[in-house]
Amino acid sequence: MRDLKYLAALTIPVTAFLGIYFQGIWTYLTPVYAFGIIPVFEILLPQKNTYYSDVEQDQRSINLLFDWLLYLNIPIVYGLLVFSLFIVVSNTLKTYEIVGAVLSVGMVLGTNGINVGHELGHRQSTNERFLGKILLLPALYMHFYIEHNFGHHLHVATREDPATARYNQPVYSFWIGSIFRQYINAWRIQLKLLKNNNYLFLSLKNDMFWYIVLNALFLVVVYIFFGEIGLLFTVLSAVVGVLLLETVNYIEHYGLTRQKTSSGRYERVKEIHSWNSNHIVGRIVLYELTRHSDHHYKSSKKYQILECHDTSPQMPFGYPTSMVLALFPPLWFKIMNKRIPREMIAVQP
Repeated sequence: MRDLKYLAALTIPVTAFLGIYFQGIWTYLTPVYAFGIIPVFEILLPQKNTYYSDVEQDQRSINLLFDWLLYLNIPIVYGLLVFSLFIVVSNTLKTYEIVGAVLSVGMVLGTNGINVGHELGHRQSTNERFLGKILLLPALYMHFYIEHNFGHHLHVATREDPATARYNQPVYSFWIGSIFRQYINAWRIQLKLLKNNNYLFLSLKNDMFWYIVLNALFLVVVYIFFGEIGLLFTVLSAVVGVLLLETVNYIEHYGLTRQKTSSGRYERVKEIHSWNSNHIVGRIVLYELTRHSDHHYKSSKKYQILECHDTSPQMPFGYPTSMVLALFPPLWFKIMNKRIPREMIAVQP
């Protein structure tokens, strides 16, 4: 029964459903819950390290419960979006209510959409990777699959990686650089894959082309059924979801760099090249995303067997609190800069 703790990840879309249903100030229930209530619990509850034996890892890896907990997010994410669109277009909401609804839905697209899509995108099964891409669609961020799996995991903690924030880089400039560079990199990776496999640009194997088509069809369908207001609501919610993701990217690798070897190549990715957080509530609601050091150390591991490495740099707060702190660069720098290994600061560009 204790493995059902990951159902707590659904509390974020639940607050969004409730907030949008009751309307008014309640539309802000999700951001208040995620960035107000959860941080309090993370401060009050003890951090918890997790280590599994080889037998436990094998058993947990094949336990389908953990997979179905991920699949459950697909109807929830799409159901919330459709429900919200009906509410927005069929009611005369005030501006502050629409803003609250956009923030709430956008946060769900980022956490239960992109985050779960990221987890499924690392799976070996083609069907699961397909489901992962389906969860990236509402945030209009399907190219993330290509850049993240074939770019970020290769170049993490280097200047070549758009998703690695540099020392003393504010989150706001990081947003701009990361979003645009990741899209460009996704195209570069796609074209290289096509060339290596002797496929033409106009090929069924050109995933980036299909992502554009699917994004366009998705928006067209929204426009047909919900009009201009629904289309604007969907796009703005997607923007919130993407910014949420990029803020997570920012805190996950901020200031950490890989050294170059005598051959001029970067050292292999180690558990020291990502920030780890053992704050239990953030771990659960984000499907162990906060065990990011282990994820990069061995990206094939499923979320339910990710562990804490004692050598990994540790975040002083959980992800929700850290994301809020990141929005205040001077405060973020003051807290985090002293935690970055000195040798990494010395090689910063």
